[in-house]
Amino acid sequence: MLQPSPQFMTRARPLLVARWLFAVAGLIVAMVVVGGITRLTESGLSITEWKPITGVVPPLTRAAWEHAFDLYKRIPEYQAFNRGMTLAGFQAIFFWEYLHRLLGRVIGLAFAAPLVWFWVRRQIPAGYKPRLVALLALGGLQGTIGWWMVASGLSVRTDVSHIRLMVHLLTALVILGGIVWTALDLVQLQRRPFAPSSRFTPLALVALTLLFAQLGYGALTAGLDAGHAFNSWPLMGDTLFPAGGLPAGAGSGEMVNNPIVVQFVHRWLAFVAAAGLLTLAWRAARARSRAGLAVAGLVTLQIALGIATLLSGVRIEIAVWHQLNAALLLIAAVAAAHAIGHVKPSTISLR
Repeated sequence: MLQPSPQFMTRARPLLVARWLFAVAGLIVAMVVVGGITRLTESGLSITEWKPITGVVPPLTRAAWEHAFDLYKRIPEYQAFNRGMTLAGFQAIFFWEYLHRLLGRVIGLAFAAPLVWFWVRRQIPAGYKPRLVALLALGGLQGTIGWWMVASGLSVRTDVSHIRLMVHLLTALVILGGIVWTALDLVQLQRRPFAPSSRFTPLALVALTLLFAQLGYGALTAGLDAGHAFNSWPLMGDTLFPAGGLPAGAGSGEMVNNPIVVQFVHRWLAFVAAAGLLTLAWRAARARSRAGLAVAGLVTLQIALGIATLLSGVRIEIAVWHQLNAALLLIAAVAAAHAIGHVKPSTISLR
């Protein structure tokens, strides 16, 4: 005889928890967009101190603004590029970095407080607490990574380390992907209490690995300002790869440190990643998931936005749409991977 699911004998609310996670995912997408604007406007080094608690309050008086501006004047970026900047100009770049950090704090609170609430009320389904705690810990680590990135540009360098920028972005996207996957598992649990959770298939692994590699090169492109190296497409100038773009005797470090090489890889890795994602989309469509169509459409749009960003000379509004679409593509790809990983419940015989 079939026994009632333990899920029905608890106060667990998988759908409610899933909706909370989707809301947090939306905040992370906003954070990624603001982070992109912060980088494109060269605003990331405007706040030279890390004050996780008191830093939530911005300068409120003229004296406080002058103090913050004086701290900025001490770093190499100001000395090299922004001498003569007015206080109003400083306030403009301060705004984006402040908003970026404020969103980080909001996300942390939006994750931690409801997690405690659901935990105390026993509304988290069995087996999900360790996953949610891991995501919370990863979010805390992300804040540390953000400061580690900013600190790289406060002495000697005139900008942040592009490697640390890549780590910062990819960590955010791993958190985003983990939250979306967990939310989808919870939606599935609500709909089919007897069905096992989705598994991560080899195709999903390949497609998402290619996507993350491409997103990583996108971060390197932004960090090195490599998008300005060549603003033509499909050729870089008059050739597929410019003569002298790879110095004689260059080592593997050129793959992540040479703006020309980074732009070249980012251009063409896009099509390799697209092939993997379109295969994933096809499989998801066969599984009757609308995520397949979303992936196909967003991949096409992402390539078009990438080309438009290059041809426009990296206009901020186009570049920001490119970054937003990348985050949406990741969400769709995770949903497609989840769809093809559904395990059909085995036939249960009645005795």
